[in-house]
Amino acid sequence: MVVVEGLDDRRPDLAGADEKDPHEREAYSGRRVLTAVGYRDRVRLAHGVGALLAAAIVATGAGSASGAEGAFGRRVVARGFDSPVHIVQPRTEPRRLYVVEQPGTIRVIERGKVRSGFFLDVRSRVSFGGEQGLLGLAFDPKYASNRFIYVNYTDSNGDTRVVRYKTNGGAALGRSARLLLRVDQPYGNHNGGGLAFGPDGFLYVGLGDGGAGGDPEGRAQNMGSLLGKMLRLDVRRPGSAPEIVGLGLRNPWRYSFDRLTGDLYIGDVGQGAVEEVDFTPQESPGLENYGWDLYEGSSRFEEGNPGPGRLVFPVFEYGHDRGCTVIGGFVYRGKARPAERGRYILGDYCSGIVWSLRVVAGEARGVRTEPFRIQGLTSFGEDAAGELYAASQNGTIWRLT
Repeated sequence: MVVVEGLDDRRPDLAGADEKDPHEREAYSGRRVLTAVGYRDRVRLAHGVGALLAAAIVATGAGSASGAEGAFGRRVVARGFDSPVHIVQPRTEPRRLYVVEQPGTIRVIERGKVRSGFFLDVRSRVSFGGEQGLLGLAFDPKYASNRFIYVNYTDSNGDTRVVRYKTNGGAALGRSARLLLRVDQPYGNHNGGGLAFGPDGFLYVGLGDGGAGGDPEGRAQNMGSLLGKMLRLDVRRPGSAPEIVGLGLRNPWRYSFDRLTGDLYIGDVGQGAVEEVDFTPQESPGLENYGWDLYEGSSRFEEGNPGPGRLVFPVFEYGHDRGCTVIGGFVYRGKARPAERGRYILGDYCSGIVWSLRVVAGEARGVRTEPFRIQGLTSFGEDAAGELYAASQNGTIWRLT
């Protein structure tokens, strides 16, 4: 049952200790739960790179705000969803929020109420469990006229599929499905799963390195593989080959374009020490190499020479003393908090910490830890007006206030 609420809850979570690094190669006791964003476990306090990165965050202005800026709050929009992993709203439908549920369904919150039934149900086609499932949704920029939507899911074989559907405005039409991209996945994790239209009108598909740990087959730096890449699809030409526009990604879990500037922000989940946010300005000169698996964040991970492209280091990173799985977000462009416009919101799945920052001249400035946590944070969302939302694995949808 889904319950819609008007609760304005700005109290900090009464959470226990932060969750531990899920990617450690050491043996740890205790229960490990594989989720859409990785293994959830207990966070080990980092004394090396993590401590240095935490100090760097403080040095760049963590916990401080400038001028009339003030911290974000949160309030519950609805509860009771089944493992929600994304929240989407087309700009032509300001009264509807679409919630992606990992088992393979999409539900709609309309005018503050959850609509009965499903907007899309592909559970029979989806391999669900751990990091697999229905992971991404995007509406065509011309959705109001062509009614096309795009979904990213792992199929019954565990492989990635990007599929286009047509809707009747109220639900997706099952027989309209058209496969646009299929990518073999050698392991069950690091599927990426996001979809986002860029300012150029192309659909961007972020893929992880294929899984396991440490990119054992070196796919992220190999231009002969689509894994570990940011791809660009021309949906206006179905059947056209994807173009690689970025490489060196481990598991891009949520990326977005700033609706004002067109800049690209990527949350890329780390291996055992560092979580990172990568930044690519709209006027990027060309192919970007985000470094994995030669670098984890800005720290060397393996020896070797990078593949092609301009090597890009993170605009923001943090150690596993602050969390274990980065959740990329959005640049706030709403009207409710004018002083906060231009701040990028991100968080961490394990610790529930939410940060905001500004990117100025390619550097993170005014990094701020927000005064609340969202436990089991899986995704952020943006509505037609630029207001932001967040989803928790426990089934709760929040609005940032």
